[in-house]
Formats: sequence, C-alpha cells, structure tokens
Amino acid sequence: MEIISQLLPFIFLIAIMYFVIISPQQKEAKKKKVMIEALKKGDKLVTTGGFVVVVHKVEESFLSVKVNDDTIVKIVKDAIARKYEDEA
Repeated sequence: MEIISQLLPFIFLIAIMYFVIISPQQKEAKKKKVMIEALKKGDKLVTTGGFVVVVHKVEESFLSVKVNDDTIVKIVKDAIARKYEDEA
C-alpha cells in the first residue's frame, strides 16, 4: 500500500504531461499530414522559410512551387508551415 501512495504523484504527473503536451502535438501532426496529402495545384502555402508560394505540381515527396511568375522550384513537403489564407 505504501508503494502505491509513493507512485501516485508520479502517475498523476505523467497523466497531466500526456494531456497537456503529447496529445495536442499528436493531433497537430495528424492535422498537418492530412493538409499536406490534400494539396493540389493552385493552393497557396507558407513555407517554413516564410515564403508564400503557389503549388505548381504535386509529386511523391516534393512539391514544385511557383515563387513568382518565372520561377518554379522544388521543395520537400516537410518545408510547408501552413496553407495561406487570404485576408479579405
């Protein structure tokens, strides 16, 4: 009985850590994965470098994106921060 009373605070802290840190990170990772899989030509994105680009072509592990009218570059899908939503 004494062992349980000594371990109870640690179990409580681990449970709090799971619900405050780990669970939200997993939800955010799933949400980002779904967003990346749903990308299509013409979508506007913000890269981790801060560039706003337009998807030109979706490939297996890369995206061909337009930086401006004349420049098309390839980036890895991990370099996508989020979709760009125009503020109206």
